Amino acid sequence: MTIDATLPAAAPAPTTIPTIAEIMAAHVGGKLATGLTAPLRDDRDLSVSYTPGVAQVSRAIAADPGLAARYTWAHRLVAVVSDGTAVLGLGDIGPRAALPVMEGKSALFKTFGGLDSIPLVLDTTDVDEIVETLVRLRPSFGAVNLEDVSAPRCFELERRLIEALDCPVMHDDQHGTAIVLLAALRGAAAVTHRDLAGLRVVISGAGAAGVACARILLAAGVRDVTVLDSRGILLPGRAGATGEKAALAEVTNPRRLAGGPAEAMAGADVFVGLSCATLPEEMLALMAPDGFVFALSNPDPEVHPDVAARHAAIVATGRSDFPNQINNVLAFPGVFRGALDAGARRITEAMKLAAADAIFAVVADDLAPDRIVPSPFDPRVAPAVAAAVAAAADPRG
Repeated sequence: MTIDATLPAAAPAPTTIPTIAEIMAAHVGGKLATGLTAPLRDDRDLSVSYTPGVAQVSRAIAADPGLAARYTWAHRLVAVVSDGTAVLGLGDIGPRAALPVMEGKSALFKTFGGLDSIPLVLDTTDVDEIVETLVRLRPSFGAVNLEDVSAPRCFELERRLIEALDCPVMHDDQHGTAIVLLAALRGAAAVTHRDLAGLRVVISGAGAAGVACARILLAAGVRDVTVLDSRGILLPGRAGATGEKAALAEVTNPRRLAGGPAEAMAGADVFVGLSCATLPEEMLALMAPDGFVFALSNPDPEVHPDVAARHAAIVATGRSDFPNQINNVLAFPGVFRGALDAGARRITEAMKLAAADAIFAVVADDLAPDRIVPSPFDPRVAPAVAAAVAAAADPRG
């Protein structure tokens, strides 16, 4: 069975902003439907696809469970899983209100990665219950994309599922964001002839995305990353820095800065906004010349791109109506496609770094200050990411 979707040949030219009535109408009945890979035209087709013919397939799988990968869709099916606690910029709106977003995610998997997926919203926020539910459902899918799960539970949930399941698991809010951010930073550094390792980076936000972005930048060789949360700069022993924040404080902020945004931004080359906190223009004036501002909060960036452009050489947002959109759809379809193509049991750091490099490589010959990442509609992106991820997968699974 497949979900019918077709990748546009090129990015559609925006015309007018859709009205609320148009948006609501487009979602009537949901955004997904199933299709058939084998015809059902007559009694013979019925006897092949269903009884009695299907019994032959079931007997074969019962004798050799490994045949399920060939004769069912489960091996290529991604479960898009959410508890509805951190949906877009809407917060904890619950599983039913989260379902339209998960349906959209499934549509993106099919359109950009050629993968079937199914949205699963769970009416529980208990990590034990979510893990148990997905362990019991494991025969029905081949990978898990965690979506819109609030921090800090998302860290424990992803870790527990990776341990419990023998298939790829990735929390896209963390790692999809991190992969595309790294690709964008590579693009910005290349177009301005800067060395990635020498950049001083400030990340505003120590939630799911902020933690993952800091860690992938460190893994890519950035030496000076400073992270801010609502209480200020993370550093070892600081009050309120526990769990993932405490661990992150140990490996970031090499100059052991203390204080708030002003202290962090002084002389910074890169600002990455991953929180709802507004960045005043006077903070941008503290940055080093020709810096990069990635204001990624949606729908309202931490600072308006026009304001950021007064102080920065490169400006990026999470929005589609400004240049340099940092969009997770550049990463996750190809990451999961590559992991499933390789038969990987885990999505490793090496696979994430390979995905970022592949995204950058697509745009490397066409870089410009307003083009540091490819368009989400560039048909080269997902295949390139999938190939790179598959090549970087651990052959031992």
